[in-house]
Amino acid sequence: EVQLQASGGGSVQAGGSLRLSCAASGITFDDYKIGWFRRAPGKEREGISCINSRYGRSYFADSVKGRAFMFSDGAVYLQMNNLKSEDTAIYFCATASGDCGLWTDEYMYWSQGTLVTVSS
Repeated sequence: EVQLQASGGGSVQAGGSLRLSCAASGITFDDYKIGWFRRAPGKEREGISCINSRYGRSYFADSVKGRAFMFSDGAVYLQMNNLKSEDTAIYFCATASGDCGLWTDEYMYWSQGTLVTVSS
């Protein structure tokens, strides 16, 4: 059974930082891409980042480019800096085989969400 767990959300003031974590069981990330998505109430799910070490390829959405970074150390992480009120959303990690993309239908396995609330 493949399970993903996203964590690290919380409340932060605008300009602050958070580090979100994605832990997996049932798979290893070495041969998979890992993406981060978010959904604000009343809005569609937005793909914000993806990394695939096999292909050496990563993507970041324009909305977070320059503020978001991904790395791995057992789990995989999304470092979010200079947070803005529009970053408030529930964040999900997801994984699948293949090259990176930010389209929801590329991904087979999804975590539960972790809430990020940015106040200003």
